[in-house]
Amino acid sequence: MYGEINTSKSLLASFKMSEVAMRYNQFVSRAYNLSKSLGFTPGKIMPSRAFCSDESQGYPIILIAKNFGVFPFDHGQVGAVISTDRHGPHAHHGKDLVIIHASHVGYDPESGTFGVYRRLQTDNHEESTSCGKVCASLDWYSKEFEFASTNILLSKEGDENLITIDNRLLNSEREQGLMLKLDTLIEKSESGQINAIKSLSTSKVFPASAQLIESIGNDFCPNNKPMEIGKYLSPDSFSFRRQSNDHLENNLINAMPYIVTSKWPALKAAQVNTQVEFDNAFRSVVQEPEYQGKRLLFISGLNVDISPQKGQLFPLTKFIPWAAYHQTTDGKHETWEQAELYDRLKSQSTENPDEVDLEEAIKIMGSVEEIKLPF
Repeated sequence: MYGEINTSKSLLASFKMSEVAMRYNQFVSRAYNLSKSLGFTPGKIMPSRAFCSDESQGYPIILIAKNFGVFPFDHGQVGAVISTDRHGPHAHHGKDLVIIHASHVGYDPESGTFGVYRRLQTDNHEESTSCGKVCASLDWYSKEFEFASTNILLSKEGDENLITIDNRLLNSEREQGLMLKLDTLIEKSESGQINAIKSLSTSKVFPASAQLIESIGNDFCPNNKPMEIGKYLSPDSFSFRRQSNDHLENNLINAMPYIVTSKWPALKAAQVNTQVEFDNAFRSVVQEPEYQGKRLLFISGLNVDISPQKGQLFPLTKFIPWAAYHQTTDGKHETWEQAELYDRLKSQSTENPDEVDLEEAIKIMGSVEEIKLPF
């Protein structure tokens, strides 16, 4: 799990999106030219991709093969978790090494929705969740948030602003669930205690905090009618508690309040996973003995899979760079933050004189004399 929730908030805020996004064909050619500018030897570079297994990631893989002249090694698991135990085998497959890691999220330009992708191989080109693994990891947390947002009620009684909270949400001893930060919602007594005004059959009533009332403003119980807290249950007012053995879910849990309350949860979750996986894998790369003495460039970012439109076979994928790690043969290394990585990529040409004509290469393979196997 990653840090504390305030750390997650700061990390999320540092991730730029639209201003650094680039078309995937331009990103990969720039990444190749960047590696050459760092002294990597053309024809001796072994790229590796750490992507989800979704078919929408095929287009980026094709572009990597076209630009680097070799099909990339596979560093990825479902959900774009990086298999750090594959560092050694990857190191053995090339003189110079590149890792491109990216979580992914689908985007439908017609509806302007993140988290869905049109599957051309289905009967009627249906849309489904993308990344499916990420979206599935959000389901339990989204339901917990929905329960809380509809079972915390705001009301007025005369001059008093009240908040009614379901008893389940008040039970801080639960093994799992959405855990409220009550001091952000309930006004404390003069002695600093949180005291219920009255107890109901399934809930308790408290004075609403000045902080909560101020954040809602004039929308607090208009016309003195009770209301669900809904969207006003802010991510700073709760956290989640859950034991899980799932790597991806543990990547997301501390940032989950910000994910489930965001406009596009799937996009936010893919962003978080990119950030946490780079942070985790970076250390394993630095400590990997088989990478010592090698040139290495490790780039991490976010793949946005724009659903293919009529006449298109592949998505119009865009890449949003996040961070990178560069290592030289003499052991010197540095980390590039998002702005520096973007500037370094942007400074490179989108033309790659070394790119492979895949159709011609496949044609040649099909026309050469057959080699008989000895059995």
